[in-house]
Amino acid sequence: MNTQNEQEDIKDLSADFKQLITKAENPIFCLRLYVAGANYNSLRALQNIKQICEEHLPGQYQLEVIDIYQQPGLVLVENVFAVPTLVKELPLPVKKIIGDLSNTVNVLVGLNIAPDNRE
Repeated sequence: MNTQNEQEDIKDLSADFKQLITKAENPIFCLRLYVAGANYNSLRALQNIKQICEEHLPGQYQLEVIDIYQQPGLVLVENVFAVPTLVKELPLPVKKIIGDLSNTVNVLVGLNIAPDNRE
C-alpha cells in the first residue's frame, strides 16, 4: 500500500510531467519529409524545409528524410498519399504539409510556429 507521502509525491511528479509536456519553452520539432527520389520537387522541398528550420528553429529540430522508393512501407504507416509531404510528429498535434514547402508562411502556420492571420 502507498503511504500518504508516496501518493503526494506521485501527484507532484504527475503535475510536473504534465507541465513539461504541455508548456515546453523550446520544444524539439520532430519532422519527417517524405520524398520520391531525387526529383526537382523533392530536392526543392528539402532545401526549403532546411532553410525554414535553420531560420525559425535553430537547434530545435530533427529532420528525417524518407525516400518512398527506398522505404515504401512507411507510406502506409504514415498515411502519406502525395509527395513531397512534411509530417510534424512533435510537438503535438501531428500535422502534414504537402508540396515543395516554398510558401514559408503556410509552413510556419502548419508547424504551429506562427499564428494563422490570413483570414
